[in-house]
Amino acid sequence: MNNPHKKIILAPSLLSCDFANIGKQLSIIREAGAQYLHLDVMDGVFVPNISFGQPLIKSLRQNCDLIFDVHLMIVQPERYIDDFVAAGADIITIHAESTEKCRETLSYIRSKGIKSAVSVKPKTPVSAVFSLLDCCDMVLIMSVEPGFGGQKFMPDMLEKAKELKAEIARRNLNIDIEMDGGIDASNARRCVEAGVNILVAGSSVFGKPDIAAAVKSILNAAEGNA
Repeated sequence: MNNPHKKIILAPSLLSCDFANIGKQLSIIREAGAQYLHLDVMDGVFVPNISFGQPLIKSLRQNCDLIFDVHLMIVQPERYIDDFVAAGADIITIHAESTEKCRETLSYIRSKGIKSAVSVKPKTPVSAVFSLLDCCDMVLIMSVEPGFGGQKFMPDMLEKAKELKAEIARRNLNIDIEMDGGIDASNARRCVEAGVNILVAGSSVFGKPDIAAAVKSILNAAEGNA
């Protein structure tokens, strides 16, 4: 099911980094081969946790050239699109469950010259976003319940990726498939084989003593070279 023309990308999740050494750790993941930085923005309402917002992203943008993959786990994300665009987001993901204005918001994100994406929680069928695919550049499938890092990967979410990949191919669309939650070197290849080409990894990168080796290990596994 994997599209051989889609490059496999690792997006380490900032939520798991050591914030006291953030600059050093971002340099390490970049040099090791990561291309994206996944930025989980949580409001304590849509998910039961609070993380960080626009000021941190804006500050990081000044010294980091990774692709900023901003994942808004907040209610009514349409209220803050301009703020996150101004902060330096390259991709903004909203949740299908977080607003009644999904299509309008995704179209607005694109109108700002950046990529738009939609995400679904584990209990939401991926078919719920099929009607939005024409205004998306990426779909994010959560392979854990969003809100906290370090959770165990849900292998049944791979079926969602396969279903989504088939729909994208049927409609001849150019859309990335991202998966987030519990991804490490042991399951990265299974994700890719299901159609995923962007892998989000938090504790399996930043929680390791050798961060560079962890990045390389996941990428090698994803590419079938492990």
